Amino acid sequence: DRLRLWVAATDYSGELAISDEILKGVVEGYRRIRNPLRFLLANISDFDASTATLQVEQWLEIDRYALALTRQLQQTCQGEYERFEFHRVVQALQTFCSEDLGGFYLDILKDRLYTTAPKSVARRSAQSALWHITQAFVRLLAPITAFTAEEVWAVLSGDADDSVMFQQWHQLPVQSGEAELLTKWAIVREVRNDVTKALEARREAGEIGAALQAAVEIRCAGDKFAALTSLGDDLKFVFICSATTLVESAEESVTATPLS
Repeated sequence: DRLRLWVAATDYSGELAISDEILKGVVEGYRRIRNPLRFLLANISDFDASTATLQVEQWLEIDRYALALTRQLQQTCQGEYERFEFHRVVQALQTFCSEDLGGFYLDILKDRLYTTAPKSVARRSAQSALWHITQAFVRLLAPITAFTAEEVWAVLSGDADDSVMFQQWHQLPVQSGEAELLTKWAIVREVRNDVTKALEARREAGEIGAALQAAVEIRCAGDKFAALTSLGDDLKFVFICSATTLVESAEESVTATPLS
C-alpha cells in the first residue's frame, strides 16, 4: 500500500522520482491516513447504524459541519478521479485527515465521545457523523491503498467475504444550509488557530501545562463576533480551554490567562 501510495501521489505528467527520503515521506503520509481511520473505527465499534443513527437535523452543529466537509472532500475526489489526477486525490485525502479530522474535528470530539452517556444524543450525534465519514472515506481511499481499505471495510461490514471494491460512492445525508455552515466554521477555525497560538505561548513560558489550565478572552466584532457568540457555552469545548470570554470590540485580540 505504501508503494501504491507513492505511485498515486506522484504527478505522472512529469518524471517519477524515488529515493529513501521520498519513501520516508510516503510512510509518514500513510500514517496520517491510517491513524485517523483507526480512531474512527474504534469510536463506532459499538454503533449499530441500522438502529442508532440520528437524523441529521438532530446532530450537533459541529457534526453537521464535519458532514459538510466530508461532502466537499467526496465531490473533490470524485472529480479528480474522473480526470485521472490521482496525486490530487492523495493530497485531498491527506489534508482532510491531518487538518480537518486530526487537527480539528476529532481533537474536539474526544471529550464528548469519552464522557457522555452511550445512548445520549451528544454521543449518537458524533457517532452518526463518524459512521458516515468512515463510509465515505474508505470508498474514496480504496483505489489508492486497496489493502488498507479492504481491512477497514471488513471491520465496517463485519463480512470477511465482502469487498469495498463492490461498493458505489457513499450517499451522504442531505442537509440544508451547508454553504453558510462552511463559511461560519471557517471563521471559527481561524479564531481557533489564534487561540492555539496564545495557549502555546503560555505553555512555552511554563505558565500552563495543558490548555485546560487557561481561560481565553477574545475581542472581535462583525461576522466573527456573531459566529463565536452563536456557539454559546460550547465555545470553550471548541477551543479546548477552561473558559472563554467574548468581548465585542473593533480592536481584535486573543488573550490566554493561566488559571490561579
